Amino acid sequence: MNFYQFSHVDTWIFDLDNTLYPPKVRLFDQIEEKMRLFVADFLNVSLDEADVLRAQYWRSHGTTLAGMMNQHAMPPEAFLQFVHDIDFSPIPHSEELSSLISALPGRKIVYTNGTEPYARRVLQARGLEQNFEAVYGIEHANYRPKPHAEAFAKVFERAAVTPHSAAMFEDDARNLQVPAGLGMRTVYISPDTNSPDYVDAAHQDLEAFLSQLVAACFSKPNDGLPHGHGNI
Repeated sequence: MNFYQFSHVDTWIFDLDNTLYPPKVRLFDQIEEKMRLFVADFLNVSLDEADVLRAQYWRSHGTTLAGMMNQHAMPPEAFLQFVHDIDFSPIPHSEELSSLISALPGRKIVYTNGTEPYARRVLQARGLEQNFEAVYGIEHANYRPKPHAEAFAKVFERAAVTPHSAAMFEDDARNLQVPAGLGMRTVYISPDTNSPDYVDAAHQDLEAFLSQLVAACFSKPNDGLPHGHGNI
């Protein structure tokens, strides 16, 4: 992998769930169950029917929230407050990841299809709250989710992102197509070894990827970080 393709980047944008913490934490399992409960109650359907709709709307609209808003005129606030009221204790603290993010030059931003308050609780549990200058949630895109182009446009405008000097990290490949089209570097963090052609780099583990990237492009002698080569 040629890490030098990231050497010009000065704005680093990270998705949150299953990107800044490993999927084995299974935090989203809690959220999916609460979404199922909310949908069942809101539509007065069975839990099984709600689960089918939840998954269907995620595929067709980008998020369950977007599907419920578009198809059933559901107000977003109560839904988001309910589904994000979960146990954050399974999230492991990571000083290593914090150090690696700090070693990246320039700005660091979180952009999630969750909400900013939820994202900040995750970052606090992970020990990353001091690493990011800003956190953007779905409310900052008028509840329009990634991967829709207008959602990216809204958030990137608010964040004053220059795409050609930015990189985006995601666990959902769908959410990298628009950033790639804008000229951003794209990193797919997933156990899935098959990545679309608009993905610049893919790795199963964010910490491992950043460790190699920092060593190749951004570390200095005696900085305590591993050193390596740009092509791995």
